Amino acid sequence: MKPHYLIIPLVTVLVAVIGSRFTSVGLAEWYGTIKLPSWTPPGGVIGAVWTTIFILSTASALIIWNTPSAKAKLPVFAAVFLANAALNVLWSWIFFVQHRLVVAGWEAVLLGLTCVALVVLAWPVSRLAAALLMPYAAWVAFASYLTFTVARLNR
Repeated sequence: MKPHYLIIPLVTVLVAVIGSRFTSVGLAEWYGTIKLPSWTPPGGVIGAVWTTIFILSTASALIIWNTPSAKAKLPVFAAVFLANAALNVLWSWIFFVQHRLVVAGWEAVLLGLTCVALVVLAWPVSRLAAALLMPYAAWVAFASYLTFTVARLNR
């Protein structure tokens, strides 16, 4: 078995678990006390969306790593994938642990830029891999707007 079949899903699971831990810190006492827009999705929807995004992102990365024409781009793709993973976890820490809402908004914008970069890098290698990342980019765009809206409501 090739190592990337373990490493890529492991990175995804670590991002999900660490991000979830940070989120649970803030959910316990703080999140219920802040003002949220009426259009904030329920927690169950957010969890389902993130689970789907993590599955699609993992599949996309595995497609890229298994496409022979991608070999030259793998170091760049891996760097952006890992930066994206770090930014994903960092958002949860900034928002739910530090309660720095505006900073979390700008961090989400950076996260979104890495999502777009992954789509752009994947597109010439595999349109399927790129398409699998598009819901992630769209969700992060929505999450960025939501984060800035929450920041505005809680000034």
